[in-house]
Amino acid sequence: MTEPAPWSVWTRPRPEPRRRAPGVDQYVAAALAVADAEGLAAVSMRRVASSLGSGTASLYRYITNRDELVDLMVDAAQGEDPLPEPTRDWRVDLATVAHTLRATLLRHPWLAGELAGRPSLGPHSLRRSEAALRAADGLTPDITLAAQALGVVHAYVLGSVASQQAARSAEQRTGLTEEQWQRSVGPYISEVIAAGEHPMLARRVLEADEPDPDAEFAFGLDCVLDGLAARTGR
Repeated sequence: MTEPAPWSVWTRPRPEPRRRAPGVDQYVAAALAVADAEGLAAVSMRRVASSLGSGTASLYRYITNRDELVDLMVDAAQGEDPLPEPTRDWRVDLATVAHTLRATLLRHPWLAGELAGRPSLGPHSLRRSEAALRAADGLTPDITLAAQALGVVHAYVLGSVASQQAARSAEQRTGLTEEQWQRSVGPYISEVIAAGEHPMLARRVLEADEPDPDAEFAFGLDCVLDGLAARTGR
């Protein structure tokens, strides 16, 4: 079995960029722009280098392969927002963690899939993880339970954002806004309601309000935090 290499992108010294040549930060920013516009699959070493008018060999001076480039992209995205100051109110602090993560994921639609796997170990990611654990520590001093509580919050954010992004993808795929799509299926839904076989669905369509995504997210987050409070006796 091959042992993993002892070096990583976080421990290897960075060479200084040559005169007027792009450096690591410029390459990562270019990769972020490609991923945000076209998805992570569109990011390649050649594509990133060419977007800066650089040769691929120059990029390889700083970054060994695409996996390292993605690691750098994830960490850069995690460092875009300043870390919030703790308030000593666990509920406020965990809510801030959730809202900050959501904002980052909505800016970078490709990022959720990367954060759902192995944890990122870059400096920005570590600082954000430390701040999030500190917020959870206000809920419970039990570090295992605090980490589990933070995992629940993260899972809720990832799920909520995935639903919102799916709606965006459907709009892009069909060319119809949500309102246009609802009008297009309106006659069919009217027939379903008139048949009387789905009375709860009929009430949902005819009587329920349609909160915007921000309000929907805030409601779900309150439910998550209420559950954590009940679980920990807070």
